[in-house]
Amino acid sequence: MSTVLDEAVLEDRPEVDLSVLAASLRLEPAGPTVLSFDIGTSGVRAALFDGRGEQIEDLIYTPSGDIFSELGGGLDADADGLLALVGNSLNHALMRLPMLVSRVDYVAGSCFWHSLLGVDDEGNAVTPVFGWAERRAANEVLGLRAKFDERQVHARTGCRFHPSYWPAKLLWLRKERADLFRKARRWLSFSDYFSLRLFGAATTSVSMASATGLLNQKKCEWDQELLHELGLSVEQLAPIAAPGEVLVFQSDAPASRWPALEGAAWFPAIGDGAANNIGAGCVGAKRAALMIGTSGAMRVVVAASPPDTMRPELFCYRADRDRIVVGGALSDGGGLYQWMKQTLFGLYDDLEIERSLASMEPDSHGLTVLPFWFGERSTGWSTSAQGSVLGLTARTKPVEILRAAMEAVCYRFARLANALDSATRISEIVGTGNALLSSSVWTQMIADVLGRRIELSTIKEASCRGAALLALEALGKIDSIETIDLELGRAFEPDMMRHALYAQAIDRQQGLYDQLIK
Repeated sequence: MSTVLDEAVLEDRPEVDLSVLAASLRLEPAGPTVLSFDIGTSGVRAALFDGRGEQIEDLIYTPSGDIFSELGGGLDADADGLLALVGNSLNHALMRLPMLVSRVDYVAGSCFWHSLLGVDDEGNAVTPVFGWAERRAANEVLGLRAKFDERQVHARTGCRFHPSYWPAKLLWLRKERADLFRKARRWLSFSDYFSLRLFGAATTSVSMASATGLLNQKKCEWDQELLHELGLSVEQLAPIAAPGEVLVFQSDAPASRWPALEGAAWFPAIGDGAANNIGAGCVGAKRAALMIGTSGAMRVVVAASPPDTMRPELFCYRADRDRIVVGGALSDGGGLYQWMKQTLFGLYDDLEIERSLASMEPDSHGLTVLPFWFGERSTGWSTSAQGSVLGLTARTKPVEILRAAMEAVCYRFARLANALDSATRISEIVGTGNALLSSSVWTQMIADVLGRRIELSTIKEASCRGAALLALEALGKIDSIETIDLELGRAFEPDMMRHALYAQAIDRQQGLYDQLIK
C-alpha cells in the first residue's frame, strides 16, 4: 500500500543550497517545534508553533475546491482525490520547512468531524467519503428512533439519531448500497484513512470517535449496543488511541525526502470543532465560541465528564479523555451566504454587498426565512428540514433576501445559545470563523439578536493552534490549555432596542418552523 506522500504530486525543490539559505533566515525556537495542520471544509491549513504554543509561521492555506464543497453540500467525495489534495497541501508546507527550522519534533492536526468511509482488507477505500450534510439516511433515523430510547442513546453517545452520524449512515449503506457495504472490512473517519495511508495504522483519537454517534462517551469505548444493531464488531472500526499515543513513519522514505521530519512523532488528529475552541482560547464552561464558517456552531470545552442527561438541542463530543465539547451545530452559515451571493448578486463584490446590508434596518424586509438549505442539525435535529422564504413580493430586493437569511441564521443561534446557557451558564462569547470575521454587519447582527457582547478572536489559525496546544499539554510542555492567555480583538456591544425587535422575529420564525417542520 502506497502512502500519502508517495501519491501526492510533488513540485521540484529549487536548485539552491537550502542549508546556506536556511541558516541565514532561521530563528530556531529553544523548545520543541510543532507542525500543526487543519483539514477543514474550506481547505487545508498548516502552521508552525514553538513549545509555548506561539505561532512561528503560517505555512500554507490551500483552498479546497469542489471536492470539499461536495461534502458540505451533502454529496459524496472521492476518498483518494481528497487524500491527494491533502497530501499535496502538506507537501507544499513541508517544502518550506528548511527555510524556517531545522527540525520538527511533533506533528499535530485536526480534521472535520462526522465523515465516514469504508476500506477493504488492503486498506483501499471502497466507498466515497460521506460527510456531515448527508440526508439520504432519514428513513433509517426514523427506524432508530422507533427501536431505541433516543434520550438514553443521546446521554450515552452525546449524539441524537440523525443522518449526519454513523448509525443511520451505516444502516442506509447496508440497505441501499449493499455491494459497497459488503466490500468494506473496516469503517473509518477521513482522518483515520489519512493515518492508515501515511503510517499503515488507522488509529483514531477519542475526539474524532466522539462525533460519530457510536462512542460511549463515559467509557471512551465503541458502543456495543449500537454496534450489535449495525451488525458490526469493534475490530471493524479504528482502534482508539491511548492517552499520549503517537505515530511514527514505518519507512525511511519520508524522512529522506524531508529531513526536518526525521524522528517526528505524530499525534492522531482531533476534531476540528474542539481544536477551534482550544485555539481561540474558549476553554471552560463560561466562555463559548460562536463560529460561522461554511456551517455554524456554538460550543464550550469543559474539563468534566459527560452529563447523565442531555438537553435535546445539544451534542456532547470530546476534545480528549478529560474534556468534553458541549454545543450545537447549524448546517447553514457561510455556505448559505455564498450560495445567495452567487445566485442573487452576480458580479457584486463583497464590500458593496456589506455596505448595502449595513444600510438596512433590522427585520425591515417583511420576510421570514428558515435557513435549512443544507438541512437542520441543532436545535431540532429534523431529518426533513428544507430552506424556506416567506413574504416575497415583486418589490423584494436581493439584498433584502440576503439580510433576511443572515438574520435567520442568527435566530437559530439564539435558540442554541439559550439551550447552551442553561447547561453551562456562559458569560463570554468569542466570535470565530472566516465568514463571521469577514463581516462586521453579521457580527453586530448576532450581538443584537443575542443581546450579548461578542468579542472577535484574533487567532488566525485557531484550529491549527488548538491541535498544537493539546499536543504540547500531553507532552508536559505547557501546564494546561486552560492557562494559555487569550487576546481578543474588536468587541461588538448589543443594541437592546434592536434586540427587542429581533425577539419578535425569532418568535415569528419559530411559528413558521412549527407549522412546516416540527
